[in-house]
Amino acid sequence: MDFSEHVAAIRMEGAALSRAATAAGLDAGVPGCPDWQVADLVAHVGRLHRWVTSMVEESPSGGPELFGGIAVPAATELLDWFEHGVEPLAAALEGAGAEAEVWSWTDDRTAGFWARRQAHETALHRWDAESAVPTAGPAGGSGGEVHGPVSGSAAPFDADLAVDGIDEAFDMLPYRPGTSALSGTGETIHLHCTDAHGEWLLRLGVSGVEITREHAKGDVAARGRASDLLLLVYGRLPAAEVETFGDAGLLAKWQREARF
Repeated sequence: MDFSEHVAAIRMEGAALSRAATAAGLDAGVPGCPDWQVADLVAHVGRLHRWVTSMVEESPSGGPELFGGIAVPAATELLDWFEHGVEPLAAALEGAGAEAEVWSWTDDRTAGFWARRQAHETALHRWDAESAVPTAGPAGGSGGEVHGPVSGSAAPFDADLAVDGIDEAFDMLPYRPGTSALSGTGETIHLHCTDAHGEWLLRLGVSGVEITREHAKGDVAARGRASDLLLLVYGRLPAAEVETFGDAGLLAKWQREARF
């Protein structure tokens, strides 16, 4: 995906997140973020959007210190506040251009990095918000409501966005705290998209994980839609929800240690 597609995804996924948060209600629990209610999720993404906007527009060399100064309004104003932060972010990124210099904690210090990062951050938490929307109980049941990332409760990610999201999640691994635990003695994990061009081989070595884009046989393989594999990588979807072959315990270990 390119810069303009990432910016378009911010707009689209931001609008969908707002709709889902309205439908779920701010007090609903978020299955993908067990310690959060929808209000916490909306506040988190809204602050991130404003943080990146301020860096792009006003302080390209700024960083974490800017984030702490972003206040979150009262619950009665939260959804409007969130909605009014999406377009300024998209417009700021478009105005700056992909190559504009902007602080980041990685080697990529450009507006392009932030367009990609916020596209995937917003998309993931859109899925989280949709998973918090109450769904009707089973036919013939009590008619009660359940919360959870059950089948059909959240729309899948666009396949191209999901493939790019898997690439981005792997690109981010060297910069994430705690990834030193992602090591092994040569064990391999293969991921294979069934609806898009995307295959990855993860090799767990003593010094960390090495990831290549290739078709190969792993100690464990997971096959499924790009959207489902992205959720697997993010730790939002149990491995049992995709087709797996080989050492299921290795895949479960990876999910626990690499959860986004």
